[in-house]
Amino acid sequence: MSNPKDLINLKNPWHLLATGFGSGLSPIVPGTMGTVASIPFYLLMVQLPFAAYLLITIIAAIIGITICQKTSDDMGVHDHGSIVWDEFVGFWVTMAIAPVLSWQWVLAGFILFRFFDMVKPWPISWLDKHVHGGFGIMIDDILAGFMAMITLWGVGYWQGW
Repeated sequence: MSNPKDLINLKNPWHLLATGFGSGLSPIVPGTMGTVASIPFYLLMVQLPFAAYLLITIIAAIIGITICQKTSDDMGVHDHGSIVWDEFVGFWVTMAIAPVLSWQWVLAGFILFRFFDMVKPWPISWLDKHVHGGFGIMIDDILAGFMAMITLWGVGYWQGW
């Protein structure tokens, strides 16, 4: 059997987006590399009005279902590690309520999102195992993003913002 990553063509816009502009092709921790690659986009998006930030994140999540499904089908593997568009959206969900733009809040959001995405506490683990296709690829990371967002809010509240 060939390596599913060999079936990725970055000239294909679905593959380019699904792999986070190639960041998911990293040989080590591709999900983490995908989350790192989402940060510059977050830094651009956070300067928009909050409603625009939310709209972009929602559209990215909805389109992400197709992005991930098409790439997964082309690779012949469900939720291959190189598909990281879900990490992009999950991180953007996490950061939606960050109080200020500072490296400390970006780092805290990054750590919290990666924690929930990797550990997959219930119900994330249930979704990861039972929901398939492009929606399944996206939904567990979106939920991890919401759980990280709530935790980030708790940290912020505790810190007095």
